[in-house]
Amino acid sequence: MTYFAAEPDHVTEIRRQLSRWVAERMPREKRRQWDREATWDRALFREIAEMGLIGLTIPEEYGGQGEDIYAAAAVIEELCQGGPSMAGPYIHAAFYGGLNISENGSKAQKEELLPKLARGEIFLAYGLSEPNVGGDLPSVETRVERQGDEIVIKGAKRWCTGADWADYTYCLCRSGEPGARHGNLTFVLVPTKAKGVSMAPIEHANLRYTHSMDVFLDDVRLPESAIVGGPEKWNRGWDALAGRALDVEKIEITAVAFGLARAALEEAWRYAGEREQFGKRIGQHQAIAHKLVTARTKLAACRHMLYHAAWLAGTGQPCSAETAMAKLYVADAGVEIGLACQQVIGAYGLSDAYDIERNLRDLLGMPIVGGSSDMQKNNLARMWRL
Repeated sequence: MTYFAAEPDHVTEIRRQLSRWVAERMPREKRRQWDREATWDRALFREIAEMGLIGLTIPEEYGGQGEDIYAAAAVIEELCQGGPSMAGPYIHAAFYGGLNISENGSKAQKEELLPKLARGEIFLAYGLSEPNVGGDLPSVETRVERQGDEIVIKGAKRWCTGADWADYTYCLCRSGEPGARHGNLTFVLVPTKAKGVSMAPIEHANLRYTHSMDVFLDDVRLPESAIVGGPEKWNRGWDALAGRALDVEKIEITAVAFGLARAALEEAWRYAGEREQFGKRIGQHQAIAHKLVTARTKLAACRHMLYHAAWLAGTGQPCSAETAMAKLYVADAGVEIGLACQQVIGAYGLSDAYDIERNLRDLLGMPIVGGSSDMQKNNLARMWRL
């Protein structure tokens, strides 16, 4: 398939290596097991780290390959051909960890954490949402206060995916009076084994490489060095979240949606070429052919939107509208593609005999996670001054 621009050679090589790796190392029986048990294979993930792929969000001086958002998005897409079980932990290391600490961490935090992240030795979970706070992040109620050269955190975070096995939770906290909203927010790196931290799992239907967690912070006492960016970043958490950080967050979740939609279409396309009914392959029946052609057309549009946004972000160009449009379109179109592919596979698409049952479950959540489709529409209307 031809696209608007030639893909860089190194990205094509990454795809070639990962395509073979996923086929060999993530067979269907393993995918089914990981999904049933809501888990992932740490030993297998180490192989991804050894390929240097986590380093695509980490500067070379800290053991990475240098930031390459386009290539990192391609890694997510390719890993999603085997489901979320490796793509999820990759995001926790490369994006929640590598990109955030590279851009917002203090010198000491970079020196301590980035080499470990690049080697796949540690992981971060997000602590953004709360029981009373979803997308309206400036309204967070978890409080952090200074006491001498320490900080004390009290509150609760919700939907902290992977916090039970991550090493740190990247927590957004209220560090002043609520009226200031954006001006009184601070990010804190909370060790998940710190005194005062407790958790409870939340069952969920999609992206079952892990559980999500409620994280309770009961007078968690940490040194000031736990403030992301150091003490001078006190009350400047919104600066670390808004703008490019949110743009790249939308890119990585859009890459998941695109990768899952591509996996669904490729499986349905193969099935339509093999399954025979009424004397011919079902792909030769017009009703089936039209479903698949429409799905493939939508997938091509999704790819353009995702990688155009990734290219803009990677080259430092303004891309808030483009990343919002990509997240909106790819998430919604991904559901449409997944449903069409399940219909092509028919009754088998409701069983675990094919990956489509899991891929569709995962796709159904994409218009909700990482900033819902309605939130993207609100943000675009505001950006375009409607």
